[in-house]
Amino acid sequence: MADFHQNGNIAQFHNLRSRPMEELEYELLTFSQTRKITLILPCLYSELEGPALAGIIDELSKVPYLNKIVIGLDQATEEQFRRARKFFSSLTVDHIVLWNDSPRMQELGERLAKWDLAPQEAGKGKNVWTCIGYILASGDTSVVAIHDCDITTYSRDMLARLVYPVAHPGMSYQLSKGFYARIGGGKLNGRVSRLLVSPLLISLKRTIGDRDYLDYLRSFRYPLSGEMAMRATHLADLRIPSDWGLEIGVLSEAWRNLGRKAVCQVEIADNYDHKHQSISPEDAQAGLNRMSVDICKALFRKLAADGTVFTPNVFRTLKATYYRSALDLLESYEHDAVMNGLKLDRHGEEKMIELFANNIMTAGMAFLENPHETPFIPNWNRVHSADPQFLNDFKSAASADEDEFASI
Repeated sequence: MADFHQNGNIAQFHNLRSRPMEELEYELLTFSQTRKITLILPCLYSELEGPALAGIIDELSKVPYLNKIVIGLDQATEEQFRRARKFFSSLTVDHIVLWNDSPRMQELGERLAKWDLAPQEAGKGKNVWTCIGYILASGDTSVVAIHDCDITTYSRDMLARLVYPVAHPGMSYQLSKGFYARIGGGKLNGRVSRLLVSPLLISLKRTIGDRDYLDYLRSFRYPLSGEMAMRATHLADLRIPSDWGLEIGVLSEAWRNLGRKAVCQVEIADNYDHKHQSISPEDAQAGLNRMSVDICKALFRKLAADGTVFTPNVFRTLKATYYRSALDLLESYEHDAVMNGLKLDRHGEEKMIELFANNIMTAGMAFLENPHETPFIPNWNRVHSADPQFLNDFKSAASADEDEFASI
């Protein structure tokens, strides 16, 4: 249900359902004559076999204002790259599939490693970073949007609403973040945002005191959404986290580089559902278990860079404060679910809160024990400074991969 509330920190744009989507798309088509709009789709090969991506591609083929789509393909063999090119060939928009595991791309990775500039681990962060490099090398984009590839409730109006504030020539927003209700299968979803991020931000404020940065993050209705759009002028200086902290990391970069007045959030859907990660309580390197640690570390790093002093005692207090705050919020979520006829597994969610509480300590101790950790992939300005020819060679490699299989 739409509202018109403004929190006073960042601008919020709501779906008041007062104009047809065709009007938004017509305006965006006009804006795109001078502000070219490119979409990044970071995906795993396995997502081509899932239930969501075919529907996303079908919807995107109806979009009239896109300049191009850059698809970052991870975990694909040569044969799977062939299949991926055929899969995406139904797109009516100009597009390229970046085969991130190709021999040419691996050779370029080794070249970066000689400068100590190679991403340390594969994942969504590296995928997005690679796509950004291709866009910078192409030099023909003004606005860049990013979508996840597992959205089962996707429609093209999500993209239109997301890019509108940063594409509109009369608006000065540099970053747009999507938000939506996480409901699916008769359940209240969005567990990491509800059970970790929201109570953790409340607890950090209680433990370390007021911080403008914490107020800024608390202003986002869904800070972990994978849907965002930004002006391309900021891409070269963007530091992408190499772990699951990508979304928090990008918001933190916007805080550092842009300030609140340049950031907005947009209601892009009434309902949103996608592939749900497993909790993986027995495996600290997988699922929501790994994600929760990486998100905590991303927050702790940013606060430390802003002058916050962390100690083991601070993390112990934070864990206790978080646990109580999370249980209090869980009660509110349960009542909200009951009132709306939705299911919520109270026992399962309390177990998840216990896991997250322990992971706050795990992340805190890892942060204290490894102060020299470099969590970010080097930004593209630094890569260009070290190797001015790299971006051109990268674009050539991507084109060569495409041309090699052009007849397929």
